Amino acid sequence: MRTWILPALAALTFTTGPAAAFDVTAMSDQERESFRAEIREYLLDNPEIILEAVQVLEARQAQEQASAEKDIISNNAAAIFEDGFSWVGGNPEGDITVVEFMDYRCGFCRRAAPEIEKLLVNDTNVRLVIKELPILGDQSVIMSRFAIAAHQVAGDDAYKAVHDVLMAMNGDVDDARLRRVAEDLQLDADAILAQMGSDDVTQVIAENRALAQALNISGTPSFIVKDEVLRGFLPADQMEIVIDEKRNEG
Repeated sequence: MRTWILPALAALTFTTGPAAAFDVTAMSDQERESFRAEIREYLLDNPEIILEAVQVLEARQAQEQASAEKDIISNNAAAIFEDGFSWVGGNPEGDITVVEFMDYRCGFCRRAAPEIEKLLVNDTNVRLVIKELPILGDQSVIMSRFAIAAHQVAGDDAYKAVHDVLMAMNGDVDDARLRRVAEDLQLDADAILAQMGSDDVTQVIAENRALAQALNISGTPSFIVKDEVLRGFLPADQMEIVIDEKRNEG
C-alpha cells in the first residue's frame, strides 16, 4: 500500500469533526491495527478510489509543470525568440513564432523538416526560428558548425540552402564533402570552412545548449510555441492546431 494513502484517507475520514479530534499518534496499537484494517477493507471494496487519487495527483503535477514551464519561457524570452543570431524564416513579421531545436543527425528532425515547410505554406503568418542543437555526437557538431558558419559568412539565404542540404544528407561528413556542398551552392567554401572553428560559432552552439538545458530540452526536435514546449515530432496538422489554440489564448 502506498504510504500516502493512510494519512490521506485519515484526513478525509475525519474532516467532519474538530481539527484536533483525531490524532494518529495517540492511538493504541490495537486501535491503529483496527483502523488500518478498516482502510484496507474500504479500499478493497472501492479500488477505483486509488485510480482517482493517482489521476488527481498526475493532473496536479502536470498543471504545476506547465506553470513552471511558462515561467521559464518568460524568463528566457529574449534568448528564445530574439537572440540575434539564429536563422529566422517563414514570415519575419508573423503574429506567432515557432522555435525549433534541431540536430541534422536526428531522424525525427528529418521527418519534421517537410512538415515545417508545409506549415509555413499553409500558414503565412508564422515566424520560424531554427536553433542548432547538436546532441548526437561529433558528426552532429561538425554539421551544425558548417551551417552556422555559412550563416555568419554568407547570410540567411546561404544558411537555408545549407540547412536543407544537410537535412537530407546521408553518411558521414568531412571537410572535402562540406567543401563540395559549399561549392555546389556557389558559396565561399574557404571562408566557411575557416569560420567553422571560430569562437563565434562555438558561442552559438554553447548558448543554444545552455538555453535547452534551462528549458529542460534534452531531445530533438523540440519546439516552443508561445509559452509551451512541444517535445518530439509533430505533423503539420497537429502543429497548426497548437498554433490556433495559442492564437486564441490572446
